[in-house]
Amino acid sequence: MRFAPEYVTIVLNENFEDAKELLLTPLMAIHYAHLMMLTECGIVSAEDARVLRSSLDGISLDTVRDVTYDGTYEDLFFFIERLVKDSAGEDVAGRLHTARSRNDIDMTMYRMRQREFISAVAVGVLELRLALLDLAERHRETVFGAHTHTQPAQPSTRAHYLLAVVERPVREPARLAAAYESTNRNPLGACAITGTGFPIDRLRTSELLGFSGPTGNTYGSIATVDYLLESVGATSVLLIGLGRVVQDFLLWCTMEFGYLRLGEGFVQGSSIMPQKRNPVALEHARAIASKAVGQAQAIATAVHNTPFGDIVDTEDDLQPLVATMFRDAARTVTLVAAAMRGADFDVARLAERAGVGGTTLTELADTLVRDHGLPFRSAHAIAAMLLKARTEDPQVSMAETLERASQALLGRALSYTEEDLERIMSPRHFVEVRTTLGGPAPVETLRAIEVSRAELQRDRTAWQARRDHLSAAESLLRERVVGL
Repeated sequence: MRFAPEYVTIVLNENFEDAKELLLTPLMAIHYAHLMMLTECGIVSAEDARVLRSSLDGISLDTVRDVTYDGTYEDLFFFIERLVKDSAGEDVAGRLHTARSRNDIDMTMYRMRQREFISAVAVGVLELRLALLDLAERHRETVFGAHTHTQPAQPSTRAHYLLAVVERPVREPARLAAAYESTNRNPLGACAITGTGFPIDRLRTSELLGFSGPTGNTYGSIATVDYLLESVGATSVLLIGLGRVVQDFLLWCTMEFGYLRLGEGFVQGSSIMPQKRNPVALEHARAIASKAVGQAQAIATAVHNTPFGDIVDTEDDLQPLVATMFRDAARTVTLVAAAMRGADFDVARLAERAGVGGTTLTELADTLVRDHGLPFRSAHAIAAMLLKARTEDPQVSMAETLERASQALLGRALSYTEEDLERIMSPRHFVEVRTTLGGPAPVETLRAIEVSRAELQRDRTAWQARRDHLSAAESLLRERVVGL
């Protein structure tokens, strides 16, 4: 078959180069695993299997990667098949393709690479969680003024904020693990789309390639991209959540805030302004994350409204985008983790501003409710009157103002000393009394950090087990091939 030069240049050459980079290793593993299964099932004789093994062994991957596409074959699969034919002869070489198709080979290759991509992102997330937990542990007592709607809201602690980040935006192992398990199913044996009449063993190829098991319906094994969208979606959720946190970090690095300081290795100066200390590592992380989110949306767009079957939209042209999206996601989480390991907060500056803007008035209202049985709305109104008076005259007596406000509103004066009110309205008191499960009190954040560290260790163990499973399968395949 002769392909048109435009088709060669625009499509086939590009796809061949992409396949060499992304899919050569999994393709060779599939050849070996399929050969072993055919031999064990008695579909290919031991003698032919040894010839095919020798032919596969004789293929230098480095040499293949150096090949320039010449248009005399369609893709990487047919190029490797040609090498096997040249070595084993056409009759024996043709037996390797018994009970399979490029369709199920392609889908198997994609899943094998994708599980690696997911694992790389997950490992980066684990490192980020560790960096943030270490930072949280150092700042359990560090109060700061939290914002809602970009305005001063209530005092919290740095540990409380960082635990929120660990628990939600970057606590992705559950989602990523589910996506990994959906991906780690073996389509090999689905053939073109309806399976085969040969007595193959899909469980065996699954074992040899490190899959958790085979996919189910053979039609769906070829047609579905749900596993891809699931992992892409989980990664998008991670990146969008992390991007919001990075935006906070960058704001806190500004001179105006001055709350956060990155390590020297993560900032850059200016070619003209000697004073500059630009937090560029976090800017790059934000940009790379945004690019990955855009790529994730492009992946969904590419497969949207395509036929439910074998279709190129989900195949050769899409895979480089999938690889780049996951690579950028892994770059993002790894970079933020590294930057935060050497970062620290200005404790004094945070404490100085923690109570600015009336952030502790909620606790004053709560105290009036607890001490005097007031309806919260009445207590809220008294606290608001106190804030108004203090705003108009910062030197006004809080005790006297509270008495006047309560007399006017309740018909009776509520008495507290200035010292009592200073304590009640201090940011430190505000966070210490908030021992609610998940709250900012240091005693509660200590508990939460211990729980989170235990979860982190369990997740580390689980992801290491997944990697060990793939390594064991690779060793098993090598051992069985050598023993043919």
